[in-house]
Amino acid sequence: MLLLNLFFGSVTIHPKEVISAFLGHSADIAESRRIILYEFRFPQAIVAIVAGAGLAVAGLLMQTLFRNPLADPSILGISSGASLGVALALFLAGSFSGQAAVNMGWFTSIGLSMAAFAGALMVLFFLLMISGRIKHVVTLLIIGIMIAYLTGSLTGLLRYYSQKEDIQAFVIWGMGTFSGVGSAQLPFFTGAIMLGLFVSILLSKSLNMILLGDRYAQNLGLNIKFQTRLILLLAGYLTAIITAYAGPIAFIGLAVPHIARNLFKTSDHRILIPASMLSGAVLALFCNLIARLPGLDGNLPINSITSLIGAPFVIWVMLRQNKQSILES
Repeated sequence: MLLLNLFFGSVTIHPKEVISAFLGHSADIAESRRIILYEFRFPQAIVAIVAGAGLAVAGLLMQTLFRNPLADPSILGISSGASLGVALALFLAGSFSGQAAVNMGWFTSIGLSMAAFAGALMVLFFLLMISGRIKHVVTLLIIGIMIAYLTGSLTGLLRYYSQKEDIQAFVIWGMGTFSGVGSAQLPFFTGAIMLGLFVSILLSKSLNMILLGDRYAQNLGLNIKFQTRLILLLAGYLTAIITAYAGPIAFIGLAVPHIARNLFKTSDHRILIPASMLSGAVLALFCNLIARLPGLDGNLPINSITSLIGAPFVIWVMLRQNKQSILES
């Protein structure tokens, strides 16, 4: 999938030219195509791999913590907090400057990512603060959903009073993209997500205990409150960074854990976490490839592609699983 993402796009590049470019044989490929590979396609593909893996793991953490198959990285309002941060930044910048915020050159490249990250962290820290006072994770889940509604309503009010150009920029940001991380930002983005993925692998044993139930996990010596905060922090950390740089990418965090469970036939997180990383990366690359098919003028919104492709597949997997259960019974 990575190679296909490098070969195909609005300009199709021959595999020999791609190999020559990465082997340093600059004489075998035109300068324009080398720029396309180095500055656009390769960073975009790496972002798709890392973001897909990070969202898949964040969704798996949420589904395990809440024991809810419909849980995903956005269920606690962290993505909504990022959207509120972007809307607030656009509105304030436009109000103080008297012009559309997107007309400021520095704001579109840096400001949106910083605002989204700040908004997501604000919601995450609030959840971490109240998690110690809550006895049941279901209560925390309901509070997270209410936070999502609250931030969504505030975002709607800010959009209503923002300028037309800023509203358009907000809508485009909300569609999601893997092309928002440039070559200069790619090392930080990749390193930050890889750190979170590494920590998630270390939590495999604790996640297996939580899956058995709180009482059983406590009898095995697991500190439930500490682990709940740690899982929330890790899932929120992954979601905040990915949303800040790539926008609110839909569906991957919800669907990929189910896909991994059905493909690998296990509930053991020692296998599920790497499987979710792999499945999330492949699905994100596939969606990115579809969004840049030859003949298309520009990139299609990633959110539309992920839902359009992923939803029918998950429905098929669930129906197949249900059919097998009926036959076994």
